[in-house]
Amino acid sequence: MQKYLRLYLITSLCLLSAAVLFGLVASWAFLYPETYNKFLPFYQLRPFHVSAALFWIISAATCGILHYKKEAFPETKSDNIFAQLFIYTWIGTIIAIFVCYGLKKFGGREYWEFPPVLGLPLLISWLLLMCAYFIPLLKTRGNKPIYVWMWTTGIFFFLITFIEQNLWLVPWFRQSYLRELTIQWKANGATVGAWNQMIYGTSLYLMVKISGDGKKAQGKTVFFFYLLGLTNLMFNWGHHIYNAPAASWIRDTSYIISMTEWVFLIRMIQGFRKTLEEGRKLKHLITYRFIIASEFWVFANLLLTLAMSVPAINRYTHGTHITVAHSMGATIGINTMILLASFSYILGIDQKSEQLRKTIRFNFWLCQFSLFIFWIALIAAGVIKGYRSVVLNMTSFQEIMLPVMPALKTFSVAGIGVVISLGIISVVYIIQAIRCKEA
Repeated sequence: MQKYLRLYLITSLCLLSAAVLFGLVASWAFLYPETYNKFLPFYQLRPFHVSAALFWIISAATCGILHYKKEAFPETKSDNIFAQLFIYTWIGTIIAIFVCYGLKKFGGREYWEFPPVLGLPLLISWLLLMCAYFIPLLKTRGNKPIYVWMWTTGIFFFLITFIEQNLWLVPWFRQSYLRELTIQWKANGATVGAWNQMIYGTSLYLMVKISGDGKKAQGKTVFFFYLLGLTNLMFNWGHHIYNAPAASWIRDTSYIISMTEWVFLIRMIQGFRKTLEEGRKLKHLITYRFIIASEFWVFANLLLTLAMSVPAINRYTHGTHITVAHSMGATIGINTMILLASFSYILGIDQKSEQLRKTIRFNFWLCQFSLFIFWIALIAAGVIKGYRSVVLNMTSFQEIMLPVMPALKTFSVAGIGVVISLGIISVVYIIQAIRCKEA
């Protein structure tokens, strides 16, 4: 592995550790504001947590793509230069963003709450990534595996959605609060679709490499499911603007579309499980377990999403902690598990010592157990809050939250297990990355 990619991988893992740690401390600041507001108030911790999680997902996904593309298509010296410029610019901007948060300098919008001037180096760095990726891609001939199509789609559409998210800087968009809010929510939903394309493409790549069956990424069936994911990226954002005035058919159609993306991932993983030879599974057991864990969380989140999509239920759940459960289930349960599988494969964790693998296995199960309690507690908090505010028609926030607090305290305790497990896994992987020899 090249030095710059090793640095990028280590930075990504540091962002994962920061995301879960800031999330845990933010939960304490929410539960005990009289203590934490003196030092790190919730309004400051939340951007730290959200940005660290967002940059973990995007950085880990693009790190994997830059590593795997060496095999997917030819690489030249100029491609390496663009990749290095992207990584150094991207990491430098992330550091600047966290410095701004530390100085309590904000000014952006949801997901991107840093001063908007820092959006420019992020845009420049992404254009550099596109040069590093598309220049060698355009030189190749012949049919491309579906995972290459997915990486390409994700990288390209992320650029579009990032530009959309910053349209509020144009005065015309700010003239109407509703116009600005609708575009912002729409862009946020499409951004998730863009990084999902990159992550699910990586998942498919891993399945091909572990199974040794290149046909998993070829053929009409898998291409159909790719188109399904592309449709999801382009149109599932409708349910993100649920509270904005819109025709009901737009919201309902978007809900249906948003569920189809997970059908693609479920089908991929199930097909992978059925055809994988036992010897190959044992050879890549840790990578395999992370992929299979994502399947469980896809099912769990799909059931939750189906419930949330029913308008009569959504009336009670919208804006409650159930929405947070949905987000955490996808971010940690699905995306993070796939990305950790990717890093396991890159670092060759399955070929390391038994003691190291035992440490990963223990923390893997600790993470799954803690995350499940974490997720259930958030759902319980959302149900209680929704019932008291909608059915009992309570208006006092303190009165509504009184019976919700025990569920949130359970959620916070379970978060400690998530932080410890993912933190230890990250540290182990960072140590292995440092020891990794340059290719």
